[in-house]
Amino acid sequence: MQASKQHGHSNKSHQPYYNYKSMSSKEAESPYLQQNHESLHYLYSNGASNQRNVHPQTTDGQYCTLESSLESAGCTTHNSPSSVSFSSTSGSPLSQQESDNTYGSPLSVSCITEDPNDFRHKLRELEAVMLGPDADIDSFDSSIPSNLSLEPQNWRQLVGIPRGDLKQVLIACARAAAENDVDSTRWLINELEQMVSVSGDPMQRLGAYLREGLNARLHSSGSSIYKALRCKEPTNSELMSYMHILFNVCPYFKFGYLSANGAIAEAVKDEKMIHIIDFQIAQGSQWVTLIQALAATPGGPPRIRITGVDDSVSAYARGGGLDIVGRRLTQIAQSYNVPFEFHAAAMTGSDVELEHLVIRPGEALVVNFAFQLHHMPDESVSTENHRDRLIRLVKSLSPKVVTLVEQESNTNTAPFFQRFLETLDYYTAIFQSLDVTLPRDNKERINVEQHCLARDIVNIIACEGAERVERHELFGKWKARFTMAGFRPYPLSTVVNATIKDLLETYCENYRLEERDGVLYLGWMNRPLVVSCAWQ
Repeated sequence: MQASKQHGHSNKSHQPYYNYKSMSSKEAESPYLQQNHESLHYLYSNGASNQRNVHPQTTDGQYCTLESSLESAGCTTHNSPSSVSFSSTSGSPLSQQESDNTYGSPLSVSCITEDPNDFRHKLRELEAVMLGPDADIDSFDSSIPSNLSLEPQNWRQLVGIPRGDLKQVLIACARAAAENDVDSTRWLINELEQMVSVSGDPMQRLGAYLREGLNARLHSSGSSIYKALRCKEPTNSELMSYMHILFNVCPYFKFGYLSANGAIAEAVKDEKMIHIIDFQIAQGSQWVTLIQALAATPGGPPRIRITGVDDSVSAYARGGGLDIVGRRLTQIAQSYNVPFEFHAAAMTGSDVELEHLVIRPGEALVVNFAFQLHHMPDESVSTENHRDRLIRLVKSLSPKVVTLVEQESNTNTAPFFQRFLETLDYYTAIFQSLDVTLPRDNKERINVEQHCLARDIVNIIACEGAERVERHELFGKWKARFTMAGFRPYPLSTVVNATIKDLLETYCENYRLEERDGVLYLGWMNRPLVVSCAWQ
């Protein structure tokens, strides 16, 4: 998850403010979920298939999936009391891998009728297709317990998933994928298509992107994020607009930037020359308020030099190189009479070496890792371990302060199924928080979620190895990494805490702020989402 920092965006310690507990391994292996998966094996062992025209769940309203809703292709919305659907003026067909629908066609609903005899007949037809003309057509019937009628609701019980329980279907699909059960995974992905919607409630919207991730994982296309999402790639100005909307409608990024700037201002308050190294400068927005604050320093502002490390997505969004950022910040500094110099390091963080940073004697060094360090591959990906390498490199420079802002999530080394559960829980809170700000049928909200959040979700779910770049860790893990490199905590001041509280007054009351041992956590209801800390 990233707004102006990147397209897009540690073990939890006890936190009485949130009382958050992620699903344990024991819960993940609960009899209920196990029953779901065993029932799917039972179903397939008796001749069921993954054909699109068989769905063990009816739909009360028409839903639209990510592929079938595409707003970027000139969609118009049609509102009815029970649903929101999309139709496209382009008439371009969907991928045959996904659906036989075209954008102008309504999505099909379940073919299962309420007539048990008709339902039995359809199952017989399906088994004939699967097993061939010489198969024993009575095999499916003989495998069903004699005391279980073939009415649709009873068949759903056989499968083991309650009607309409989208979350449990997502979990069952992820479990099947984790166990390399291709048939069950494919069948459940088809079922999910009828349950998700990019204009629905938070779970339906998140479900649309989780389904895309599961589908991309199934077809080993996770590295092709744009293709997997089937979205028209936005222009750079559109992408910049989506980032700006996300930055403003939720406080996550402002929280990170303000808390980091507060720690920096405190650490350099008596310095005359300051060198800030930002490992992902993006548009440089974080430094506008700091320049303004340092301009009011008693006795005159210090001389500020900023080294900005780039990333390809930010470069695309701003429509050019780091010289754009340098010119903007220079103009702002001049308007406040602050001596300023900008140094561009046009490379990704993993490519940065000491010689790229141009360290000068006499400057107070500040290093900023805001929503960036989780992109660095660690020891689980490469022996180069750029994550720890950068931390040790920064420590060797003896900085006055190092600021770290990261998403409080565990998606780095967790096995796939646990990673899926964590992603489901984390982004449920994110989508809920967006739901109170932007209407569900708001086209801008759909664009923001598709282009700033969905790609991260698909990358977490669909990719492995070096291709999986969204590798978040909990604060406890970051603490261990910084401590092993020789850092000690630099507690954030009470002034920073008060500033963040003032910020949150302008947002929904469901946002929560907690301070523990000089570390700040911002969360949504009972789920911490972003952590901010500083080190010396």
